[in-house]
Amino acid sequence: MPAIEFQSRNGLTLKGTIELPPGGIWRATAIFAHCFTCGSQVRAARTITSALAGTGFAVLRFDFTGLGESEGEFADTNFSSNLDDLEDAAAWLTEHYAAPQLLLGHSLGGSAALAVAERLDSVRAVATIGAPASPDHILKQFGTDLERIEESGSAEVDLAGRPFRIRKDFIDDARSHDLTERLHKLRRALLVMHAPHDRTVGIDNAEQIYTAALHPKSFISLDDADHLLSRRSDAQYAAQVVSAWAARFLEPETTPAPEGARVTGRTEDGFLCRVQAGPHEMVADEPKNNGGTNRGPDPYGLLASSLGACTVMTINMYARHKELPVERVTCEVTHRKVHAEDCEECETKSGKVDELVRHITIEGDLTDEQRQRMLQIAGRCPVHQTLKNEIRMHDELVE
Repeated sequence: MPAIEFQSRNGLTLKGTIELPPGGIWRATAIFAHCFTCGSQVRAARTITSALAGTGFAVLRFDFTGLGESEGEFADTNFSSNLDDLEDAAAWLTEHYAAPQLLLGHSLGGSAALAVAERLDSVRAVATIGAPASPDHILKQFGTDLERIEESGSAEVDLAGRPFRIRKDFIDDARSHDLTERLHKLRRALLVMHAPHDRTVGIDNAEQIYTAALHPKSFISLDDADHLLSRRSDAQYAAQVVSAWAARFLEPETTPAPEGARVTGRTEDGFLCRVQAGPHEMVADEPKNNGGTNRGPDPYGLLASSLGACTVMTINMYARHKELPVERVTCEVTHRKVHAEDCEECETKSGKVDELVRHITIEGDLTDEQRQRMLQIAGRCPVHQTLKNEIRMHDELVE
């Protein structure tokens, strides 16, 4: 998870993090815009970007000017400066990785993502989480301080338990942005996510955003989540939804894997690696008790899954061909090491050998003879045959 920094158009150093997928190879790049005054290290931002990276995205999250580790004074910022920061972040991402195709914004960061999308030709999809339909919605958080700011020109406001100095030009700027017209001209795929009982930004904002935008557009309810997605499960769910939804609109940055599979892993990620089989992707890992993070099956789990999948496919193919009343086939595969001396049919007589056992269940109105026949057919499964036959392996070191 490399820390990054880039220069804003105002000459300030903005800092953040680039979350890379397992193996460091991505299918597309994305930018995450955090909520008002939150910063890029808020739990929801970390959880969402990490989960999105796990699905194959390289995700940049950073602190807007005057927040977190970024330079500048928050009092000198406004909604317009946030848009500039996002555009500068996109320029850095384009130069060092690839132009962003996905913008994901949380709360006011969602409004900013909607507003800045028209400036970024590479963006194909925009997703929002609990976003206000208008930037001036944020002014409601100022309460009675709003009048004091307008009268005095600036005032210190308590937001989420922290003091922030807000100037009148922040208020004027927020009121100057009309997202309705921009949404009608968005020309990007849009996903609106919102919790029905969000007490900070009401669900009516999601309705206004969705209504103003043209298709393709989608809405996903976040059910009982709170505005900040403080529960890890809610943030992970949001990231998974965004990933699945965005996939149909993005152009992959990586080339498909060759026949077979391509597996990549970075040393710093431990056992975690990315598996590509043609257009399909997943991750492999080791369980925590083996020093991994348990974010995917281990190599033997993948081997067992391959054998199980081939077994089920083979039996079902036979059942369809013979028009047998088979409803469902289940194959559970176990793997273990056994002493060779305990294996009568093994050629090896010392040390240990690998044992794979298939537990096959065939559901349907079948005779015993039919079931036994299908058990024999299971032995014809190509993966089963490969594992039983002599296997020739050849390794090449590629420069």
